[in-house]
Amino acid sequence: MRLLSFDIEISNVFELRPGEDINKYAPFDVAVAATQVDGEEPRLWHSAGPDGTPLASMDRPRAGELLEYLERMQREGCAVCAWNGLGFDLQWIARAAGDAAAASRVARAMYDPMFQFFKLKGFPVGLEAVATGFSMAARKSMASEEAPRAWRAGQFDRVFEYVAGDVRMTGEIVQHIVQRGQIAWVTQRGQRKTVLLPKLRTVEDCLGDPMPDQSWMTHPMRQETFASWLTA
Repeated sequence: MRLLSFDIEISNVFELRPGEDINKYAPFDVAVAATQVDGEEPRLWHSAGPDGTPLASMDRPRAGELLEYLERMQREGCAVCAWNGLGFDLQWIARAAGDAAAASRVARAMYDPMFQFFKLKGFPVGLEAVATGFSMAARKSMASEEAPRAWRAGQFDRVFEYVAGDVRMTGEIVQHIVQRGQIAWVTQRGQRKTVLLPKLRTVEDCLGDPMPDQSWMTHPMRQETFASWLTA
């Protein structure tokens, strides 16, 4: 399976309190995206002004190019993957490109191991928690909330490094999942846990699965939290 991973960073600056739902601050603008095909270096996607300086947010033509690229790579047989790509990355690429229909096609056909995990366990899990669970050396180069501030401050190389690191981490994690048939993660209490994932399944397939028991949760998340933006 030839893997293509992707990830975005947003340009919106806000203070996210512990436990607060990031969607409270939506909609979001895309600052930069990264894609990586197995065995290749990450490719960066952003918009720039006449002097080559990155713009605050990705413009519609560039976001459209990114969507077209992802859909073309799917047609060519690539397994397009993103961590929470359904609930976050593709939703905001769709908005930037003004093309929810194309983004929905890509989303339904892609692999989102985080969403697959959610449909099994009833709660999400973060990329770095899984990297730690798999004992990977890779770590984020900054806190996620720092990236928009750095971008707005003109520290573009820092954000390029950050998004490229995240897309590499995503690809490595997906390879671990495929090889081991499971997701491993570390809980907030520091416990390592695993859940079997013998086969990656597309978002479309996972959408049809029933929700697990969430009766033990005070504020359970619904599938619509991730998928309400999809078109038919």
